[in-house]
Amino acid sequence: MNEISTVRRQLLMAGVVGGMGLTPLAALAQGKYPSKPVRFIVPVSAGGAVDTIARTLGEAVSKRLGQPVRVENKVGASGMLATDFVAKSAPDGYTLTLSLSTALLINQFLYNKMPYNPQKDLLLLSQVSAAAVVLVVNPSVPATDMPSLLAWCKANKGKVSYGSWGVGSYAHLGGAYMSKALDADMTHVAYKGEAPMMQDLLGGQLQFCFTSALNAKPFLDAGRIKSIGVTGNARMPVLPNVPTIHEQGVKDPAYLVTGWIAIAAPAGVPKDVVDTFYAALQEASKEPAVQERLNAAGFVSVFNNPVDFAKVYVADMAVWKNLVETAGAKLE
Repeated sequence: MNEISTVRRQLLMAGVVGGMGLTPLAALAQGKYPSKPVRFIVPVSAGGAVDTIARTLGEAVSKRLGQPVRVENKVGASGMLATDFVAKSAPDGYTLTLSLSTALLINQFLYNKMPYNPQKDLLLLSQVSAAAVVLVVNPSVPATDMPSLLAWCKANKGKVSYGSWGVGSYAHLGGAYMSKALDADMTHVAYKGEAPMMQDLLGGQLQFCFTSALNAKPFLDAGRIKSIGVTGNARMPVLPNVPTIHEQGVKDPAYLVTGWIAIAAPAGVPKDVVDTFYAALQEASKEPAVQERLNAAGFVSVFNNPVDFAKVYVADMAVWKNLVETAGAKLE
Protein backbone atom coordinates (compact mmCIF):
# COMPACT_ATOMS: atom_id res chain seq x y z
CA MET A 1 0.00 0.00 0.00
CA ASN A 2 1.75 3.20 -1.15
CA GLU A 3 0.39 6.01 0.99
CA ILE A 4 2.47 8.68 -0.76
CA SER A 5 1.02 7.77 -4.15
CA THR A 6 -2.43 7.91 -2.58
CA VAL A 7 -1.83 11.49 -1.46
CA ARG A 8 -0.35 12.52 -4.80
CA ARG A 9 -3.23 11.00 -6.76
CA GLN A 10 -5.86 12.61 -4.58
CA LEU A 11 -4.12 16.00 -4.59
CA LEU A 12 -3.91 15.90 -8.38
CA MET A 13 -7.58 15.08 -8.55
CA ALA A 14 -8.21 17.90 -6.11
CA GLY A 15 -7.19 20.26 -8.92
CA VAL A 16 -10.81 20.00 -9.97
CA VAL A 17 -11.62 22.51 -7.26
CA GLY A 18 -9.35 25.02 -8.88
CA GLY A 19 -6.88 25.39 -6.04
CA MET A 20 -9.92 26.13 -3.88
CA GLY A 21 -10.94 28.98 -6.16
CA LEU A 22 -14.38 27.54 -6.81
CA THR A 23 -16.41 28.80 -9.74
CA PRO A 24 -19.59 30.57 -8.58
CA LEU A 25 -22.79 28.60 -9.06
CA ALA A 26 -24.17 31.34 -11.25
CA ALA A 27 -21.38 30.83 -13.76
CA LEU A 28 -21.42 27.05 -13.47
CA ALA A 29 -25.13 27.02 -14.23
CA GLN A 30 -24.25 27.91 -17.83
CA GLY A 31 -22.59 24.53 -18.30
CA LYS A 32 -24.24 21.30 -19.44
CA TYR A 33 -24.06 19.47 -16.12
CA PRO A 34 -26.46 18.42 -14.74
CA SER A 35 -29.02 17.78 -17.45
CA LYS A 36 -30.69 14.81 -15.74
CA PRO A 37 -31.18 13.40 -12.21
CA VAL A 38 -28.15 12.57 -10.07
CA ARG A 39 -28.04 9.34 -8.09
CA PHE A 40 -26.67 8.77 -4.58
CA ILE A 41 -25.94 5.05 -4.27
CA VAL A 42 -26.11 4.23 -0.55
CA PRO A 43 -24.76 0.89 0.77
CA VAL A 44 -27.17 0.61 3.72
CA SER A 45 -30.86 -0.16 4.04
CA ALA A 46 -33.51 2.53 4.17
CA GLY A 47 -34.35 4.01 7.54
CA GLY A 48 -30.92 4.11 9.14
CA ALA A 49 -28.87 7.17 10.01
CA VAL A 50 -26.77 7.17 6.82
CA ASP A 51 -29.80 6.70 4.59
CA THR A 52 -31.62 9.55 6.35
CA ILE A 53 -28.65 11.87 5.94
CA ALA A 54 -28.31 10.90 2.27
CA ARG A 55 -31.93 11.84 1.60
CA THR A 56 -31.73 15.12 3.53
CA LEU A 57 -28.48 16.13 1.82
CA GLY A 58 -29.73 14.95 -1.56
CA GLU A 59 -32.75 17.22 -1.30
CA ALA A 60 -30.55 20.18 -0.37
CA VAL A 61 -28.09 19.51 -3.22
CA SER A 62 -30.99 19.11 -5.65
CA LYS A 63 -32.10 22.68 -4.99
CA ARG A 64 -28.68 23.96 -6.06
CA LEU A 65 -28.23 21.70 -9.07
CA GLY A 66 -31.73 22.17 -10.41
CA GLN A 67 -32.12 18.42 -10.90
CA PRO A 68 -33.47 15.68 -8.61
CA VAL A 69 -30.98 13.76 -6.47
CA ARG A 70 -32.31 10.25 -6.06
CA VAL A 71 -31.19 7.91 -3.30
CA GLU A 72 -30.86 4.24 -4.22
CA ASN A 73 -30.10 1.63 -1.58
CA LYS A 74 -27.82 -1.20 -2.73
CA VAL A 75 -27.17 -3.34 0.32
CA GLY A 76 -24.69 -6.19 0.47
CA ALA A 77 -21.08 -7.36 0.67
CA SER A 78 -20.17 -4.93 3.45
CA GLY A 79 -20.87 -1.94 1.25
CA MET A 80 -18.88 -3.27 -1.69
CA LEU A 81 -21.91 -3.95 -3.87
CA ALA A 82 -22.87 -0.28 -3.93
CA THR A 83 -19.30 1.00 -4.09
CA ASP A 84 -18.33 -1.31 -6.94
CA PHE A 85 -21.45 -0.22 -8.83
CA VAL A 86 -20.30 3.39 -8.58
CA ALA A 87 -16.66 2.62 -9.33
CA LYS A 88 -17.69 0.94 -12.57
CA SER A 89 -20.25 3.61 -13.55
CA ALA A 90 -19.63 6.23 -16.20
CA PRO A 91 -17.46 9.05 -14.78
CA ASP A 92 -19.97 11.72 -15.69
CA GLY A 93 -21.07 12.96 -12.26
CA TYR A 94 -24.51 11.38 -12.37
CA THR A 95 -23.71 8.33 -10.23
CA LEU A 96 -22.10 8.99 -6.85
CA THR A 97 -21.92 7.11 -3.59
CA LEU A 98 -22.67 8.50 -0.18
CA SER A 99 -20.98 5.84 1.84
CA LEU A 100 -19.18 4.86 5.02
CA SER A 101 -15.47 4.58 5.68
CA THR A 102 -16.05 0.81 5.74
CA ALA A 103 -16.56 0.56 1.99
CA LEU A 104 -14.27 3.43 1.01
CA LEU A 105 -11.30 2.63 3.26
CA ILE A 106 -11.54 -0.25 5.75
CA ASN A 107 -12.53 -3.10 3.45
CA GLN A 108 -9.19 -3.02 1.64
CA PHE A 109 -7.59 -4.33 4.85
CA LEU A 110 -10.36 -6.80 5.60
CA TYR A 111 -10.70 -8.61 2.29
CA ASN A 112 -8.11 -10.58 0.37
CA LYS A 113 -9.93 -9.74 -2.85
CA MET A 114 -12.12 -6.78 -3.74
CA PRO A 115 -13.90 -5.94 -7.01
CA TYR A 116 -12.55 -2.38 -6.92
CA ASN A 117 -9.53 -0.48 -5.62
CA PRO A 118 -10.72 2.51 -3.56
CA GLN A 119 -7.42 4.31 -4.11
CA LYS A 120 -7.51 3.99 -7.90
CA ASP A 121 -11.11 3.54 -8.98
CA LEU A 122 -12.74 6.30 -6.95
CA LEU A 123 -12.44 10.06 -6.64
CA LEU A 124 -12.99 11.06 -3.02
CA LEU A 125 -14.99 14.28 -3.21
CA SER A 126 -15.75 15.25 0.37
CA GLN A 127 -16.26 13.91 3.84
CA VAL A 128 -19.76 14.66 4.99
CA SER A 129 -19.26 13.98 8.69
CA ALA A 130 -17.24 12.23 11.34
CA ALA A 131 -19.31 9.47 12.86
CA ALA A 132 -18.78 8.48 16.47
CA VAL A 133 -21.06 5.72 17.75
CA VAL A 134 -22.60 4.79 21.09
CA LEU A 135 -22.17 1.45 22.84
CA VAL A 136 -25.51 0.19 24.18
CA VAL A 137 -26.60 -2.95 26.01
CA ASN A 138 -29.77 -4.89 26.64
CA PRO A 139 -31.21 -4.05 30.11
CA SER A 140 -30.52 -7.63 31.24
CA VAL A 141 -26.77 -6.93 31.14
CA PRO A 142 -25.65 -5.96 34.67
CA ALA A 143 -23.23 -3.24 33.55
CA THR A 144 -23.47 0.52 33.87
CA ASP A 145 -20.16 1.67 32.41
CA MET A 146 -17.32 0.42 30.25
CA PRO A 147 -15.17 -1.11 33.01
CA SER A 148 -18.11 -3.10 34.40
CA LEU A 149 -19.15 -4.22 30.90
CA LEU A 150 -15.63 -5.45 30.15
CA ALA A 151 -15.56 -7.36 33.44
CA TRP A 152 -18.96 -8.95 32.74
CA CYS A 153 -17.99 -10.00 29.21
CA LYS A 154 -14.79 -11.57 30.47
CA ALA A 155 -16.67 -13.44 33.20
CA ASN A 156 -19.15 -14.81 30.64
CA LYS A 157 -16.72 -16.22 28.11
CA GLY A 158 -18.47 -17.76 25.14
CA LYS A 159 -21.91 -16.57 26.22
CA VAL A 160 -22.02 -13.00 24.85
CA SER A 161 -23.29 -11.96 21.41
CA TYR A 162 -22.81 -8.53 19.83
CA GLY A 163 -24.27 -7.11 16.65
CA SER A 164 -23.11 -4.94 13.79
CA TRP A 165 -24.63 -3.35 10.71
CA GLY A 166 -22.19 -5.27 8.55
CA VAL A 167 -18.90 -7.13 8.45
CA GLY A 168 -16.03 -4.67 8.60
CA SER A 169 -18.05 -1.88 10.17
CA TYR A 170 -16.79 -0.27 13.35
CA ALA A 171 -19.54 -2.15 15.22
CA HIS A 172 -17.94 -5.38 14.02
CA LEU A 173 -14.30 -4.42 14.50
CA GLY A 174 -14.89 -2.75 17.86
CA GLY A 175 -16.67 -5.81 19.17
CA ALA A 176 -14.06 -8.17 17.72
CA TYR A 177 -11.30 -6.13 19.29
CA MET A 178 -13.09 -6.25 22.66
CA SER A 179 -13.56 -10.00 22.39
CA LYS A 180 -9.91 -10.64 21.56
CA ALA A 181 -8.56 -8.23 24.18
CA LEU A 182 -10.66 -9.95 26.87
CA ASP A 183 -10.27 -13.49 25.48
CA ALA A 184 -14.07 -13.57 25.80
CA ASP A 185 -14.91 -15.64 22.70
CA MET A 186 -17.91 -13.46 21.88
CA THR A 187 -20.20 -14.15 18.92
CA HIS A 188 -20.55 -11.57 16.15
CA VAL A 189 -23.92 -11.28 14.38
CA ALA A 190 -23.97 -9.14 11.22
CA TYR A 191 -27.14 -7.46 9.96
CA LYS A 192 -28.11 -5.56 6.83
CA GLY A 193 -28.49 -2.24 8.57
CA GLU A 194 -28.96 -0.85 12.05
CA ALA A 195 -32.74 -1.28 12.32
CA PRO A 196 -32.80 -5.11 12.41
CA MET A 197 -29.78 -5.11 14.71
CA MET A 198 -31.57 -2.88 17.20
CA GLN A 199 -34.66 -5.10 17.12
CA ASP A 200 -32.60 -8.11 18.15
CA LEU A 201 -30.88 -6.11 20.88
CA LEU A 202 -34.29 -5.14 22.24
CA GLY A 203 -35.42 -8.76 22.03
CA GLY A 204 -32.42 -10.04 23.95
CA GLN A 205 -30.84 -12.00 21.08
CA LEU A 206 -27.85 -9.64 21.43
CA GLN A 207 -26.25 -8.41 24.61
CA PHE A 208 -24.63 -5.28 23.18
CA CYS A 209 -23.81 -3.37 20.03
CA PHE A 210 -22.29 -0.13 18.80
CA THR A 211 -24.84 1.98 16.95
CA SER A 212 -25.58 5.53 15.85
CA ALA A 213 -27.14 8.01 18.25
CA LEU A 214 -30.04 8.42 15.82
CA ASN A 215 -31.03 4.79 16.27
CA ALA A 216 -30.18 4.54 19.96
CA LYS A 217 -31.73 7.72 21.36
CA PRO A 218 -35.46 6.80 21.15
CA PHE A 219 -34.82 3.52 22.93
CA LEU A 220 -32.53 5.16 25.48
CA ASP A 221 -35.15 7.80 26.21
CA ALA A 222 -37.77 5.07 26.67
CA GLY A 223 -35.50 3.07 28.98
CA ARG A 224 -35.53 0.04 26.70
CA ILE A 225 -31.72 -0.11 26.40
CA LYS A 226 -28.81 1.19 28.46
CA SER A 227 -25.90 3.35 27.29
CA ILE A 228 -22.33 2.46 28.21
CA GLY A 229 -20.27 5.09 26.40
CA VAL A 230 -19.43 6.75 23.09
CA THR A 231 -16.38 6.39 20.88
CA GLY A 232 -14.07 9.26 19.99
CA ASN A 233 -12.59 11.94 22.22
CA ALA A 234 -15.67 14.12 22.78
CA ARG A 235 -19.22 13.55 23.94
CA MET A 236 -22.02 13.68 21.41
CA PRO A 237 -24.11 16.88 21.57
CA VAL A 238 -27.24 14.76 21.17
CA LEU A 239 -26.22 12.52 24.11
CA PRO A 240 -24.44 14.97 26.43
CA ASN A 241 -24.84 12.80 29.52
CA VAL A 242 -23.22 9.74 27.99
CA PRO A 243 -19.46 9.78 28.70
CA THR A 244 -16.86 8.75 26.18
CA ILE A 245 -15.29 5.35 26.69
CA HIS A 246 -11.94 7.09 26.89
CA GLU A 247 -12.95 9.32 29.80
CA GLN A 248 -14.03 6.22 31.72
CA GLY A 249 -10.41 5.19 31.94
CA VAL A 250 -10.40 2.76 29.02
CA LYS A 251 -7.60 4.20 26.90
CA ASP A 252 -7.45 1.70 24.02
CA PRO A 253 -6.98 3.54 20.69
CA ALA A 254 -9.64 1.23 19.25
CA TYR A 255 -12.31 3.17 21.13
CA LEU A 256 -10.94 6.59 20.15
CA VAL A 257 -11.13 6.15 16.38
CA THR A 258 -14.31 7.12 14.56
CA GLY A 259 -15.67 6.29 11.17
CA TRP A 260 -16.96 8.81 8.67
CA ILE A 261 -19.51 9.37 5.95
CA ALA A 262 -18.28 10.65 2.60
CA ILE A 263 -19.17 11.18 -1.04
CA ALA A 264 -17.15 9.61 -3.82
CA ALA A 265 -17.42 9.39 -7.60
CA PRO A 266 -15.91 7.15 -10.25
CA ALA A 267 -12.34 8.15 -11.02
CA GLY A 268 -12.07 10.38 -14.08
CA VAL A 269 -15.02 12.71 -13.54
CA PRO A 270 -14.30 15.92 -15.55
CA LYS A 271 -13.10 19.03 -13.75
CA ASP A 272 -16.11 21.18 -14.58
CA VAL A 273 -18.54 18.51 -13.35
CA VAL A 274 -16.79 18.12 -10.02
CA ASP A 275 -16.56 21.89 -9.62
CA THR A 276 -20.30 22.16 -10.15
CA PHE A 277 -21.20 19.38 -7.76
CA TYR A 278 -18.73 20.45 -5.08
CA ALA A 279 -19.97 24.04 -5.11
CA ALA A 280 -23.56 22.81 -4.78
CA LEU A 281 -22.54 20.50 -1.95
CA GLN A 282 -20.84 23.31 -0.03
CA GLU A 283 -23.92 25.49 -0.24
CA ALA A 284 -26.21 22.58 0.68
CA SER A 285 -24.09 21.74 3.72
CA LYS A 286 -25.04 25.08 5.29
CA GLU A 287 -28.74 24.41 5.12
CA PRO A 288 -30.24 24.14 8.64
CA ALA A 289 -32.04 20.88 7.84
CA VAL A 290 -28.74 19.24 6.92
CA GLN A 291 -26.95 20.43 10.04
CA GLU A 292 -29.88 19.48 12.25
CA ARG A 293 -29.97 15.97 10.79
CA LEU A 294 -26.24 15.47 11.33
CA ASN A 295 -26.47 16.75 14.90
CA ALA A 296 -29.47 14.54 15.66
CA ALA A 297 -27.48 11.51 14.52
CA GLY A 298 -24.59 12.48 16.78
CA PHE A 299 -22.31 13.23 13.82
CA VAL A 300 -19.89 16.12 13.42
CA SER A 301 -20.29 18.12 10.21
CA VAL A 302 -17.13 18.16 8.04
CA PHE A 303 -17.69 18.82 4.29
CA ASN A 304 -14.00 19.20 3.53
CA ASN A 305 -12.43 19.58 0.09
CA PRO A 306 -10.62 16.77 -1.77
CA VAL A 307 -7.21 18.02 -0.63
CA ASP A 308 -8.06 17.83 3.07
CA PHE A 309 -10.01 14.63 2.58
CA ALA A 310 -6.90 13.01 1.08
CA LYS A 311 -4.88 13.89 4.18
CA VAL A 312 -7.52 12.46 6.52
CA TYR A 313 -7.74 9.33 4.40
CA VAL A 314 -4.03 8.60 4.64
CA ALA A 315 -3.93 9.22 8.40
CA ASP A 316 -6.93 6.95 8.96
CA MET A 317 -5.46 4.17 6.84
CA ALA A 318 -2.80 3.42 9.44
CA VAL A 319 -5.28 3.39 12.33
CA TRP A 320 -7.80 1.10 10.67
CA LYS A 321 -5.18 -1.26 9.32
CA ASN A 322 -3.89 -1.77 12.84
CA LEU A 323 -7.41 -2.22 14.24
CA VAL A 324 -8.28 -4.85 11.63
CA GLU A 325 -5.05 -6.74 12.29
CA THR A 326 -5.53 -6.56 16.07
CA ALA A 327 -9.10 -7.82 15.76
CA GLY A 328 -7.93 -10.64 13.51
CA ALA A 329 -10.72 -9.84 11.08
CA LYS A 330 -9.70 -11.17 7.66
CA LEU A 331 -12.26 -12.13 5.03
CA GLU A 332 -12.25 -13.83 1.64
